[in-house]
Formats: sequence, C-alpha cells, structure tokens
Amino acid sequence: MSDIITLKALCEEMKIDPREARERLRAAVTDAKANPALAKSRKPRTPWQWVKGSEAEKAARSILS
Repeated sequence: MSDIITLKALCEEMKIDPREARERLRAAVTDAKANPALAKSRKPRTPWQWVKGSEAEKAARSILS
C-alpha cells in the first residue's frame, strides 16, 4: 500500500491553519493550467490527501509554503 499524507498532517508539519490551507488549495485547483497535478488529483467531496512523493503533494506543499 502506498503512503498517504493528509492535509491535517501537512498542516501540523508546516504549522498552518487547516481552514486557511483549504482556502488556498481550493483557489489553486480552480486554475488547472497553473497546477495540473493538483487539479487532476482533486476529487470533489473527498478529503484532501495525496500519495507521498507525488507531483500533487509537491504542488500542495509549494502552494502552502
């Protein structure tokens, strides 16, 4: 099974408020041309989570930093 990292774990690691992180990610996902990996990985009405080391996780980290 592949390792999964959740938004909650990412927020704890980066010391970010989860509400603010979700707002940033939602805004980033709407621009699919700028963030294709993140937009492709997002499924509506599901938790924010990514496979560790994936392009989508790297994109999420860069948006939240």
